[in-house]
Amino acid sequence: MYHIFKLYNLKPLKMRDTDKTMNQLYKSLGKLFYAVAICDGSVHIKEWDKVEEIVKEKWLYVDDFADRYGTDAANQIEIVFDWLLEYEKTSEECFQEFKEFYEEHPHAFSEEIKSLTKETTNAIANSFSKKNKSELMLLAKIELLLK
Repeated sequence: MYHIFKLYNLKPLKMRDTDKTMNQLYKSLGKLFYAVAICDGSVHIKEWDKVEEIVKEKWLYVDDFADRYGTDAANQIEIVFDWLLEYEKTSEECFQEFKEFYEEHPHAFSEEIKSLTKETTNAIANSFSKKNKSELMLLAKIELLLK
């Protein structure tokens, strides 16, 4: 491996950079999941419960990245979502922030992460009164982005 880096004058990524990117990935997912929950104008408790459930059952097992406190980086999803509940950003703002991160770091999104992202956004939209028009439109944007 070292010879490949030397041959092409490449420098290996520092683990810290990867950790930082993955922490940002989970923060951006928190924004995306909030965007889906708030796109109809309010976040219902069932939507928050669904986020907590899926983080605990699935996202915590995606990888081994930790935040600066040593806890699983996937916890950033809930932390950011909770923060957004208090500071009330719009669905469009949150989606745009997620989209910008995705476009800057497409390498951070494995097929597993893309698939689980779509699964999670659909579950949030279905968790309270099924999908409405605004949720369907946002889910379509997400589907196109993550192709």
